[in-house]
Amino acid sequence: MSDSSIVSSEMTYPETIKYLYSQLPVFQHIGKSAYKEGLDNTLALDKYFGHPHTKFRSIHVGGTNGKGSTSHLLSAILQSAGYKVGLYTSPHLLDFRERIRVNGKMIDGKYVVDFVANHKAHYEPLRPSFFELTTLMAFTYFEQQEVDFAIIEVGLGGRLDSTNILSPILSVITNISLDHTQFLGDTLEKIAFEKAGIIKPCTPVVIGEAEGEVRKVFENKASLENARITFAEDISPIKSFERKNGKYVFQTVNYSNLIGELGGFAQVKNANTVLAAIAELKKQEIRIPEHAVREGFLTVTRLTGLMGRWQVIGQHPTIVCDTGHNVGGIQYLVEQLECESYQKLRIVFGMVSDKDIASVLAMLPKNAVYYFTKANIARALDEKELEKQAETYGLFGKPFSSIEEAVGKVLEEAADEDFVFIGGSNFVVSEALAALQSKGFQIH
Repeated sequence: MSDSSIVSSEMTYPETIKYLYSQLPVFQHIGKSAYKEGLDNTLALDKYFGHPHTKFRSIHVGGTNGKGSTSHLLSAILQSAGYKVGLYTSPHLLDFRERIRVNGKMIDGKYVVDFVANHKAHYEPLRPSFFELTTLMAFTYFEQQEVDFAIIEVGLGGRLDSTNILSPILSVITNISLDHTQFLGDTLEKIAFEKAGIIKPCTPVVIGEAEGEVRKVFENKASLENARITFAEDISPIKSFERKNGKYVFQTVNYSNLIGELGGFAQVKNANTVLAAIAELKKQEIRIPEHAVREGFLTVTRLTGLMGRWQVIGQHPTIVCDTGHNVGGIQYLVEQLECESYQKLRIVFGMVSDKDIASVLAMLPKNAVYYFTKANIARALDEKELEKQAETYGLFGKPFSSIEEAVGKVLEEAADEDFVFIGGSNFVVSEALAALQSKGFQIH
């Protein structure tokens, strides 16, 4: 990396973020046209920046659902054990800086501004994607911050994802569900093959959920790489659990009455995966005392800034949002909604157009009033088209051209005893949180 590339920036932080979105293809906003297959750009950037990912120990977390929660839980536990921990996740909900954190604190805005200004002349000719560049931004920041560990969440897939230049001390794959089939394949086995790409030579891997042919894909890849493989479901760290006051109380092999702050139904599987991963890290003589596990599980949102996982925003009416956005994620949300008590269920809902919309709509509760809407991104499915498709599944409501309008309407119409759920996509939740924040709701 040449010192001559360092220049002073005239852009503000908001202008820098606008530049990143406008100049670099953003998959999450525009979809397929932004997807860059292969690691050539990432490897070129990595070489230019001096291979920053080799300067810290990393844990690589992939899978279809639950990888965000799993990454945040692992970070919270390691932080509680006294380590300095980098955390790289995507997408963000309110601020780009949520993607890159050290011990829960977001990356400094000035670092983002200077990174873009100082290195623009080098990376612009490469025409990297937004994710390729921000991955290297995260790695250089973690190197500068001298983190002990970095928890790195896979962006899309695994084998060809920008993060897969890592040589981690542990790989974690949460589960496999049909998602991003246009890139990863149209069967669970094909998707598992792509996700298995993060299994590295002689590096232990923990698999959260896998059965049948999917399990064989992971076993074959682990055998090929001489990687020790652990299936969390086989060792089953969690023996029993119950829900109390929106939290879980787990009885586990090593910890009795372990309280989990994250109350979503999917969090039982995630907790099982995390406990299996902690056991693997301990085998590497990484010190993780019991109090760290307990504190990490109990205070993960405070320690890491995690949002959007069955996040309770308000009471009277109850307002909950969740970023679950595919069949695997929505399944848990529907089960959870069935267990809630309310006078009327109201759902603010939008999806991106490249998901399996029909399968998701078929699962949603029919006893709800819907507020069909769309996020302000090119990938968003038109709210009137969503309403039309939903009606064929017995789901009825009204379309709203913006999430802000939909949120305003549901707040106007909801009685104190009603239950308001907001979801369908990360981007719906993101804009809804901003809208609720502007109305005085506390978003943590």
